[in-house]
Amino acid sequence: MSVAVITGVVIAALLIGLAGGFWLPPHGRRPRRTGPRPVRRILLPFTGQGISRRAFEAAVRLAKAENATIRPAFLARVPRQLPLDSAVPAQCGEGMPLLETIEQRLASQGVSVDSRVARGRSYRDALRRLLAAEQFDRVIVSATDSPNKGLTSDDLEWLLERVPAEVLILRPAPADTQRIEAASVNGHF
Repeated sequence: MSVAVITGVVIAALLIGLAGGFWLPPHGRRPRRTGPRPVRRILLPFTGQGISRRAFEAAVRLAKAENATIRPAFLARVPRQLPLDSAVPAQCGEGMPLLETIEQRLASQGVSVDSRVARGRSYRDALRRLLAAEQFDRVIVSATDSPNKGLTSDDLEWLLERVPAEVLILRPAPADTQRIEAASVNGHF
């Protein structure tokens, strides 16, 4: 074989190798292993008939960005004179319609939802029991100015100090009254 034929074969092999490397995804490098992203869990606890729209929207944005499941949790207080697993129909009559509304809104926005009802002697106790039973990556809490509604400032401080997860506490401005409330009988939000 002559030097010209050998040189031609080498150049042809080199060009074929370069072209093949360019056309193979992603341009000559091994494709990255793109397994499913880990699913994160976002806890969205609430205590009454409404939740701040800002807290809800923040949870939705984070869930979409992180491929997360939002776990709305209705915190129910059980009086001390009753067993912890006893029925609390008055509280559930207020909280369950809101839980249903949250589920519907999350599903309509394409966000995975897995609802909970947590029982305890206080809202903090219900939250503590839920956090002991399950692991969450983030907790988003809607804070209020009223000491009679929802989690107190002591509960929020406990949450920040004791929960092994990211905690986001949102308190809307006093003029911001936008809330998500349970669907009314005629179906309006």
